[in-house]
Amino acid sequence: MNERPRILVVDDEPQLMRVLRMGLKSRGYDVRSAADGLRGFETFMDWKPDLVITDLAMPEMDGLELCRRVRAISPVPIIVLSAKGEEETKVEALDIGADDYVTKPFGIDELLARVRASLRRAATALAPEAESPVLNAGDFRIDLETRQVSVGGREVHLTPKEFDLLVYFIKHSGKVLTHRTLLAAVWGGNYVEQNEYLRVFVGNLRKKLEPDPAHPRYILTDPWIGYRFNATE
Repeated sequence: MNERPRILVVDDEPQLMRVLRMGLKSRGYDVRSAADGLRGFETFMDWKPDLVITDLAMPEMDGLELCRRVRAISPVPIIVLSAKGEEETKVEALDIGADDYVTKPFGIDELLARVRASLRRAATALAPEAESPVLNAGDFRIDLETRQVSVGGREVHLTPKEFDLLVYFIKHSGKVLTHRTLLAAVWGGNYVEQNEYLRVFVGNLRKKLEPDPAHPRYILTDPWIGYRFNATE
């Protein structure tokens, strides 16, 4: 990654663009912008940013197509900006490969927190994988060979599918995961419409992992979208 992380902002609202550029530059990021998806993709190809922030509704090329084209050639983090009421489009963007979303109107501090988290995950993904078959994340320790799980030192017994779901959550900690993404990853492509499977297994995991299942701190729900896993509160 560059010494000063490069961030490409793609949005057709001039006022919002100015706010984003100022907010990101004041935190030390190198920023370039584009007013539509087509110019955004051209800038992406020429400049090779470390992260992309894009609106969904834009002229020339919308944010969905931009996400699709970027993800086809690069694992760079993508954060989508969406208006209220765009849940379907938001889910589609996440399924295509966007990493996170922020709903308008939003505070610059919220966006900056998402930017930092996405860049951290990208840096971790690029680091060499440890040879150890043990996953350690916050309160969680998972032995992939023995399939033993402990939370805060407390051993927890999981069924095979519960274990697979937890491992997927931990490997994508902090990232918004849609229902379809989780179902395809853990159950397979034939199950992407079986949201009830997911509700049942997430409910079971919460009962076994959460100090208070009614107020989860690890497996968080993004309404109408999916789930976000946090290894620590």
